[in-house]
Amino acid sequence: MALLNSISSSLSGMKVAQAQLEIVSNNIANVDTIGYTRKTASQAAVVVAGQTMGVTMENARRNVDEGLLKNYLSSNALSSSLSSQYNYLTRMDNLMGRTADGNSLAANVGNLQSALETFSTTVSSAASRYSLLTAASELTAKLNYTAANIQTLRGDADREISDAVSNINSLLHSIDSLNVDIVKYTVLNRDGVANLKDQRDNALRELSGYLDITYYTRDTGAAVIQTTSGITLLDTQVYELSHTALAQVGSDNSYDSGNIQGIFVDGKDITASISGGSIGGLIDIRDNQLPSFQSQLDELAQNLYSALNAVHNQGTSYPNMPYKMTGTVSFIADNSSNPPLYTQQLRINQGSDVRLVIFDEEGNQTATATMLGSIGFSASGETLSSMMTKIQNWLRGDAGLSYASVSMDDNHHLVIDTGDSSRTISIIDEASSTAGSAQTPASLSFDVNGDGTFDASYSGFSDFFGLNDFFVDNINDYILDSKVVNARAAVGVNSLTRWSFSDSVNGFNYGDIDISRTMTIQDIAAQINDNAALNTHIKASLIKNGDGYMLRVESLEGAQLEIAETLGGGILEKLDMAPSSCGYAATIAVRSDILENANLIVCGSPQFNSDKGAYAINAASNNIANRLADAFASNHTFKQSGNMAKTTTTIANYASTFVGNVSSSANTAESSYEYQSALTSAISDKEAQFSGIDLDEELAQMIIYQQSYAACAQVFTASREILDVLINMV
Repeated sequence: MALLNSISSSLSGMKVAQAQLEIVSNNIANVDTIGYTRKTASQAAVVVAGQTMGVTMENARRNVDEGLLKNYLSSNALSSSLSSQYNYLTRMDNLMGRTADGNSLAANVGNLQSALETFSTTVSSAASRYSLLTAASELTAKLNYTAANIQTLRGDADREISDAVSNINSLLHSIDSLNVDIVKYTVLNRDGVANLKDQRDNALRELSGYLDITYYTRDTGAAVIQTTSGITLLDTQVYELSHTALAQVGSDNSYDSGNIQGIFVDGKDITASISGGSIGGLIDIRDNQLPSFQSQLDELAQNLYSALNAVHNQGTSYPNMPYKMTGTVSFIADNSSNPPLYTQQLRINQGSDVRLVIFDEEGNQTATATMLGSIGFSASGETLSSMMTKIQNWLRGDAGLSYASVSMDDNHHLVIDTGDSSRTISIIDEASSTAGSAQTPASLSFDVNGDGTFDASYSGFSDFFGLNDFFVDNINDYILDSKVVNARAAVGVNSLTRWSFSDSVNGFNYGDIDISRTMTIQDIAAQINDNAALNTHIKASLIKNGDGYMLRVESLEGAQLEIAETLGGGILEKLDMAPSSCGYAATIAVRSDILENANLIVCGSPQFNSDKGAYAINAASNNIANRLADAFASNHTFKQSGNMAKTTTTIANYASTFVGNVSSSANTAESSYEYQSALTSAISDKEAQFSGIDLDEELAQMIIYQQSYAACAQVFTASREILDVLINMV
């Protein structure tokens, strides 16, 4: 009996040693396999009825530090997030161009400033006109190109998010399948669980590159996966993510406004709760950093547009003086009559007047009048329709232009036409109705919704209508934005205020909301979106901007939009609600006819000759050219845009600061990514030290197991020989 026990024990010992050798061999073979962990297995005595009957080997176990693994997942998620940001910010930085090469945005702005300064002293030079035109065209092209590529980057990020969501779902299903096998193998006590767990850990590592995750393991061996914010992705089933990328992203598209779809799990939008992984970085790029740069670029373009147009509208091109002037600003019409009426009132305030001067082909004055003088414009204001009638009557009457017309075109732009190409017109803002008064922008008040109450103030008659713009933007003011405010702070006015909404499609005052002093911009947005008369035409949203939010109200029909306060008041002014700068950088351009003819660039304005008692203009006049150069060099107020605070500075300084912000963000992203990547690698190295394969150690173990196998084999051989002798004796 003892000999049989000896044979059984030695045989089991050989089997265990052989299995141990197999584990060691697998360890050595997988020394360079990524994600493979060192496997070991313990052996135990087999005891039957108190007698030792040999040994058995337990299932293979992994050498894994779960704490290190979780640290790696967290660090890898952050590293992947920073990698995405670094990639896109580097591409954004490249868009700015290199100052040394003269193709940066800041260099383009500087070139325009230099061209304006040169033009102001050499207005009679064709070369200086074309240099100015070239510099302006190159700058607008750079703004257009940069804006378009920012949106391309946002679209790329959105599509990457969609691709990442698909990969995440695939990984979750793979892990779910591994969970099933691990539970089954554990219940059946089958070997191979350790290798399955290796595969699951590898999948977790890959998953953490897309999303910030954490996990825990149930007693059954199944892993439950959640986002770090607590959203369950995998438990007894897979909770798939979903996201549909936008086909084309524009500057007016945002996640906050609902134009860009969120990331959903089981019908719940989890976008705001994702903070890590490549998706977290891409969301930050798409919704925060790139929109921040876009808003700064738009703010730059809008200030450039407004500053130069305000001055350019004060003068008249010569010798190419216009006989027809078409505005760029749209107005809302009352379409209930035919032709449509423009019932909004315009008032020329005290201390201002607007003069019209008609010239012949030689530049001699043939007629002149002021709005408040012989044209008959009432000092208390006139409707736009009445104003057009009175100007037309003067042109056809006293000015002797029987075919002259003043009207609104199909785009609701003011058109003043002398009806005679040999008779040109100049519009001059003056301090009074007296000929030769100081030329200064006229102070205007305007009734935006035709109710007889003046709601807004403007400066410059021609600029108000956009009759002689240098830049055009092709933007209908269908979006209104507030300044950046705390979304939870009350508006804090003293009385109930009523906002009335009008637009060029639905007419005047087609809906209104009441706003109390305790309401926030969140409440105002909700009031608009819950109003049945409004929410089919407009929508309101809160747009993240730097450290706060803007209230954005936009026409769903792309119509010219106006908001007026018909009760109470002060909220529009307090929130600084105004046409949005959104889209200016993408569309700003030099006026098309100026592009074709540089002589249409304004350099001066008609001056009164007291000796002749008439106005005259000449090609050497440079008063407007000087103002153009001064406007560029003067300080302007730039609203808060993204991470750029509200500031008062020159256009050139703002452009330089903007370019510097982009470069600084790219450099910061690079250093942050390099640090986090090194940290992630260090954690991975630490894991390898604990879970990896040491060839020397494995070879030492192999020798031990070989010797054990040999010893057991000798015992087996000896026991068998003795047993054979005994059998032969019998």
